Amino acid sequence: MKVLPNEIILRPRFQINLNGPAKSVLQLFENADTPPFIVKISDHHVFIKFNKAKSHFWSPQLQIEVVDQENGDSIIYGLFGPNPTLWTFFMFVHFGVATLFIIFGVWAYSNNALGKGIGLQLGLMALMVVAWVVLYVFGRIGKRKGKPQMHQLHEFMLQHTKVESSEFLV
Repeated sequence: MKVLPNEIILRPRFQINLNGPAKSVLQLFENADTPPFIVKISDHHVFIKFNKAKSHFWSPQLQIEVVDQENGDSIIYGLFGPNPTLWTFFMFVHFGVATLFIIFGVWAYSNNALGKGIGLQLGLMALMVVAWVVLYVFGRIGKRKGKPQMHQLHEFMLQHTKVESSEFLV
């Protein structure tokens, strides 16, 4: 498994090589819906998340893709991430902050070209940088709060794929 630096990664990934075809691995997940986990399968993708009783705002989900190799074996590609709705909201807010930063930058440039003061615009741009830092910190806090559940999801996946152990990036 390729190890990545964990300084900025908010959505850890992993890869596991398995013996046997993808179809047999996917069949292991067909009846794996056991509390507190919910398992959904779509083609070669398996989505594992916590049920409503055990999930909280920062609860992670595990998405795995099982891919056949030419030699008859398969590889699992896994991705831990937050609820897709939460992730979409975070990305929307990030793009909004970036857009405002650019608008304030253009406004500052225009005022500077006209010989007017740019203090307000620079202050607003600094506020956008602070907002980016706050969003990053919230993401890291969410990752830390979801870390125990990441381990539970990982153990659940290992039990159903008959793999003894695997390391993943958190």
